[in-house]
Amino acid sequence: MSRFRTTLKAGALVCALFLAYSLPVAADELQDINILYKKGEPVKALERLETFLAAKPKDVQGAKIAQARFLKGLILAEQGKAAEAIKVYVGLTEDYPELPEPYNNLAVLYASQNQLDKARTALEMAIGTHPSYATAHENLGDIYAKMASQAYDKALQLDKGNAAAQTKLALVKEMFSNSGKPTRTPAKAEVAKLAPVTPAVTPPAAVEPAKPEQPKAEPAKPAVEAKPTAETKPTPAAKEKPAESKADGEAAAIKALSAWAKAWSSKNVGAYLAAYAKDFKTPGGENRAAWEKSRKERISHPKSIHVAIESPRVTMNDSSHATVTFRQAYKSDALSTSTTKTVVLVKSGDKWLILQERVGR
Repeated sequence: MSRFRTTLKAGALVCALFLAYSLPVAADELQDINILYKKGEPVKALERLETFLAAKPKDVQGAKIAQARFLKGLILAEQGKAAEAIKVYVGLTEDYPELPEPYNNLAVLYASQNQLDKARTALEMAIGTHPSYATAHENLGDIYAKMASQAYDKALQLDKGNAAAQTKLALVKEMFSNSGKPTRTPAKAEVAKLAPVTPAVTPPAAVEPAKPEQPKAEPAKPAVEAKPTAETKPTPAAKEKPAESKADGEAAAIKALSAWAKAWSSKNVGAYLAAYAKDFKTPGGENRAAWEKSRKERISHPKSIHVAIESPRVTMNDSSHATVTFRQAYKSDALSTSTTKTVVLVKSGDKWLILQERVGR
């Protein structure tokens, strides 16, 4: 499964976020199991998961059951028990067809077994349930690249002198070189590593040497002494605002995201929504008013929220657009998740606002 990306372990199902708000506030068995898993004790976690699931009627569904089964699939996959993990994920797709993550992880397992057609179908199902699920889109691209590689190999077996196929095959293989994942353009330095911008100092103008004084002619006295008017008064040159440097832009983008996370953590819905641009691209093209209503409900429902931005990396697309990729750590009294997130920011006046956001890179 090394080449393709699985759904994140922490917090189990990302899209089960909507269901998880109904969970009890107090720590429960599932939370304890999740802690065991995070501590690197998957065997104990799996044993307790089996006991937890065995105590529930088989026809019972819900967020807790889905999370428990999803975590079981993750552990089995990590233990190399692909067939058992596939069985778990297939069951999840049947019982919870609206969740994209089981389809995604099912595709990863199929790909590890070189069942590329099944992997492609699973990823298309994931995207069908959640069109803005970036991880599934990326994995689908990798599947197509792998299928292309196999097709070019076959073409070369039939025609070894096919130069075009050789070139295309080399390009595909280069994508998956070294780490086995497509190469990426390195992101910009993290804001913590940015060198402070030192303002340029303008050197004083050179002083010309004094010239010998020449005899001065007596100036003619004007008949009427002209008084300066508004039209004749010299107008001071307008000071141009210095253009924002690249480093300043990166720092400003991070600052804007930090303010957004702070507003979210303090449950300040007004400040949170104000961080989004007027032409923000809502997930799946949802109506802006409906999206705002949904966000208000999800922010207001938990008793406490803490959102942290970790390891942000900024790419300045141009002077007014920036892309930031970071780890978003979300924790409330009912849920704890950690996921990779990418946000596109646009500069509006002196502010950087969110134009687009998606899960994954």
